[in-house]
Parts: sequence; C-alpha cells; structure tokens
Amino acid sequence: MEVIFRDFKQAQLIGSGPLLSTTITPIPPPTDPDRLNNFYRGSNSFSIQSDIRYGLLHHANTDVRFSKAEGTAWVDVYVAYWKTVGELLAIEDAPPKGDWTRVYEAWKEVANALIKGYSSAGFPSWTLPCLYIAGRYLRIFAIKADDQARTRGAVTFNAGYQDDVVGGFGKNDKLEDAARVINRIFTLCISDRAPLEESRKWGLYYTTNLLFKTYFKLNSIGLSKNILRALQASKTDMPPLDAFPKSHIVTFKYYVGVILFLEEDYVKAEQNLTDAWRMCHKDARRNRELILTYLIPCHLLTTHTLPASELLDPYPRLRGLFGPLGRCIKHADLAGFDAALAAGENEFVKRRIYLTLERGRDIALRNLLRKVFLAGGFEAAKEEGAPPVRRTRIAVAEFGAAIRLGSRAEDGRLEDDEVECLLANMIYKVRFISLLHTLE
Repeated sequence: MEVIFRDFKQAQLIGSGPLLSTTITPIPPPTDPDRLNNFYRGSNSFSIQSDIRYGLLHHANTDVRFSKAEGTAWVDVYVAYWKTVGELLAIEDAPPKGDWTRVYEAWKEVANALIKGYSSAGFPSWTLPCLYIAGRYLRIFAIKADDQARTRGAVTFNAGYQDDVVGGFGKNDKLEDAARVINRIFTLCISDRAPLEESRKWGLYYTTNLLFKTYFKLNSIGLSKNILRALQASKTDMPPLDAFPKSHIVTFKYYVGVILFLEEDYVKAEQNLTDAWRMCHKDARRNRELILTYLIPCHLLTTHTLPASELLDPYPRLRGLFGPLGRCIKHADLAGFDAALAAGENEFVKRRIYLTLERGRDIALRNLLRKVFLAGGFEAAKEEGAPPVRRTRIAVAEFGAAIRLGSRAEDGRLEDDEVECLLANMIYKVRFISLLHTLE
C-alpha cells in the first residue's frame, strides 16, 4: 500500500493529474506487476477505512493538508478502489467463477465517490485524469459484465418478448447504467462555473467522447445529439476547441463526422472526418483506418472521385472492401459492383455504410452511359471544314443494350420503360447537383 500512498502524496504536492490517476488505475503498471496484489493484501475489510485514512492523511511523513471534507472524500475513493481490486483479484485467481458484475458495481462506487468529491468536497480541476480513468474503466467493466451475463444465459424480466417487442432491450443493462453515470460526469464538467484556468470544463471533450462510444455501442446514436446540443448551448462559456488536447479533438471530430454521415449530411461529415484525418497521428493506423471507413464513402458521394491506391495500400482491410467497388465504378461494371457490394455486405452493414455505398451504383451507371455517348462517335459536319461534333441524339435502345451488358442480365431483357426511367433519374440528379453548385 505504501507505493500508492507515496505516489498519491507526490502527485498532490506537484499537482500532477496523470500521476494521481495511476494510483486508482485497475491495471498494474508493467514496472510493478504486483502493485494491485500488494495493495489489497496490505489490509482487510475490518481495518481498510482506518488504514487508508492513516496512510493518506495522518502519516508522519505526510506534507499534504486537506480540508476535512476533501480528506474524507479521498478516503472514500480509495476504500472503494480497494474493494474493486479485491473483485479483480478474485477473477484473476479463479476466472470461471469470477463475476464481472461485482467488479462493475465496485468500480461504480469509485466513480460515484469521485463525482461526490468534485461536487461537494472541492477536488481541484488538475485531478481530472482521475475522472477519465473512472469513466473509461466503468465502460470497459460494464461491457465485460454484460458479455458474461449473456454467456451465462442471464434472464431478464422481458426475456420472452425481446425479439418481438424491443429487440436488444435488456441485453446491455450494465452499459446502459454506465452511460447514466458517465452522463453525470459530463454534467459535472459542463456545469462548472469556476474560471477557465481552474474549470472542470477541460474534461468535457474526453467525457463527450466516452459518451459517444457508449451510445454507439448501445446503438442509441440519437442520444449523441443531446450531447452536441448541450455543447453548442455552452459554447460561449467553454475554451475553444483547438485549446484541448489533440487526442480529444480527433476523437470528437471523428464521432461528429460519423453522426452527420448517418444523418446523410455528407458535406459536413466530410469536413469533420477530414479534420480528424489530418490531425490524427501518422502511427495511429487503427484510428486512421476507422476515419477512412467513413471518409471514403463521403468523398465518393460528394466529389464522385475514387480513393487512390496509395491511400488504401497501408490498410489491407479497406483495400479489400473498397478496392473492388472502386474498380467496378471506374470500369462501369454494374454486375461486378453488385457482386462486390454483396461480398462485403456484412462488414458494410456492421459499419453502417451499406446504403451509402449502394449509391455508388449511380456513379457506375453514369460512367456506363458516358461510354455509350463516347462510343456514339460524331455527326456528319454540316459545312465543309467545320470541326466534328459529337452525336447529341442517342437511341434509348443503345443505352438499353449497354445496361444489359453491364448488368449481365441472364434473360437479356430490359424494358424500354425501365431504361427511360433510369435515364430520367440520371438527368434529374445531374441537374440537381448542377443547381446546388450554382447556389453555392
């Protein structure tokens, strides 16, 4: 226990939030793998309260002084942390019998103790990394608890009606509860009225990103809009976005871009995703791949341009997903496009980009119709020496033949009405896009 007490006092003396957060991290550092075990074995359930109080507040070597309320709040935090460590060690000692729900409930007490410390005991804002740790692992332990409950076949009160009434309701009970606790952390940060230099508002975007991750996991993306509205309403009382850590900004821009993407506001989505891509660290390959997963379909719809092979080469998974689609669009291969879309359907649906990519078929069709126009050649010059002019009238039958070849229809039949309908839709879309550009 002495190691944690020592780091706690050192962090308090120098005002180091990251160092303080390591003292309540539920994972031991690589340099001290036995830290959690030593901390838990250093006391017992009968004396833990007095041991923590003595180690933090009354030890002879303690140079840090707290108010009574703040000192008691820190003791409550570390007592709850000790209980969580005990539950984690129980899982480590006997994995099949371990209970992640007990871990979650114990860690929830840590989070609640921290929230109480900030709201009523005056924890300073430099200790915000402790809130980050609390929110982050609350989400992780909630997911583990829900996964374990499903594996063990936990039955909820509505288990018999889930499929016909509310689908996935009751399958993420702990994660839903964690979302409510993280929302309290968000409220704690956004409602702080202290001067910006000492404000908890510096933790807003980290907490917002945690909420986004949780809502996406719960498939409750609509709740993210409430968070965005709250941020917009408090914008004048907050530090500017570019003053926050770059990691917070990149994650925030990514999730805002995805939310706008799902709302089909592709122009604004592309702006946010592009900002996230440019600011993302070049070695964060996984993050850059996630950004490109939505940025490529956005760019395809807004500019009708395909990603360069140099962009996809570092990301084999993306190259396997988008490469075939891009080749089919480029070569106006409608049948190949349909096959590539079907081949990646599961991943596209999982990432919620299937319907957007499906619109890429219009671009492939446009390229096919353009090839028909180019293959039509030139009209005979009306005057000798006049430059050649391309045909301006092309029979519907020629377009129909090209579409039949491009889609490789087995029966080879395509009604003229269907061809005319496709052509009318393409003309409408071209004129609509032209109008938008004119209005801009």
